[in-house]
Amino acid sequence: MIQVCALEDIKPGTAISAEIDGTPVALVRTDDGDVHAVYDECTHAAVPLSEGEIEGCTLECWLHGSRFDLRTGAPTGLPATEPVPVYPVEIRDGFVFVSLEPSNGVNP
Repeated sequence: MIQVCALEDIKPGTAISAEIDGTPVALVRTDDGDVHAVYDECTHAAVPLSEGEIEGCTLECWLHGSRFDLRTGAPTGLPATEPVPVYPVEIRDGFVFVSLEPSNGVNP
């Protein structure tokens, strides 16, 4: 696990972009306070997912509206058909830690 940022750096209902050992990662904090980490690139069009909209436990790409489940990485809305990598997250002492070993078996 790699320490990425303070939990307070990610406001509920927002996403931020982080580069972890050269890997672009979108850190998303849902309205209920859960933190998720996914590869920060849409599988349909190579644009940052961290600039998208969060609704519940999904992240919508701002360019064409593809939606991804933050827990599984699976696309839940077209035009994307391929999942994004999902990374394990731990919150320790107010800091966000991420592992770059995808929990869903999808590699960037």
